[in-house]
Amino acid sequence: MLTTSDFKRGLRVLMDGEPYAIEDYTVQTPSARGAATLVRTKMRNIITGTLQDRTFKSGEKFDEPDVQFRQIQFLYDDGEGCNFMDVQSYDQFSLPREQVGEAADWLTEGLTLSSVIFNGKPVGVSLPQFVEAEIEMVGGGARGDTQSGKNLKDATLTNGRTVKVPLFVEAGEKILVDTRTWEFSKRAPK
Repeated sequence: MLTTSDFKRGLRVLMDGEPYAIEDYTVQTPSARGAATLVRTKMRNIITGTLQDRTFKSGEKFDEPDVQFRQIQFLYDDGEGCNFMDVQSYDQFSLPREQVGEAADWLTEGLTLSSVIFNGKPVGVSLPQFVEAEIEMVGGGARGDTQSGKNLKDATLTNGRTVKVPLFVEAGEKILVDTRTWEFSKRAPK
C-alpha cells in the first residue's frame, strides 16, 4: 500500500482501477491551523497516455498496479491492428491501432520497443526515446539562411507526419525524431 508521502517521479499507482505514473508533484502546506496538507500531481494514464492534474490530501492510500514492461518487436500492420512479438518468449500478439495510439505512425518493421503489460495482458506500447524516419519531401528555406541549424524548414516524412528540420537536411535522408516532443533530434547514423 502506497501513501502520498511515497510519491516521486515515475512512481506507478492504481486509481479507479487504472494504472497511472506520476510525472510531477508538489506538496502544498497550508498556513491555517487544522488545514490539510495537499499533494498536487500530474499523472499519466499508462494505458491511454492521457495526462491529468489531480490533488490529494496528505496520507491518502493507493494500491500498486500490476504493470510490467517487456521488450517486443514490431512485425507488421494488417490494417486491423499492429502485430508484435515478445523478444524473450517469441509469443506473437496483436493490438488494435486505437490502443497503440499515435505510436502506430512511427512503427517500422523490426523496431524494438516496450510493451505495457497490465494484469498479465498487453494493453499498449511505449516507443524508444528516438525513432528513425525517412524524409520524403522538404520545404524551401529562406534565401541567405546559414547552415547553423538554427533556421528550420518543414519536412514531410514517409509516415505522413511533418517535422521542422535544419536547412542542411534534404529529402531521402534518415533522421532521428524524439518521441517525447515529436521534434527533429539529429541525422540517423548510416
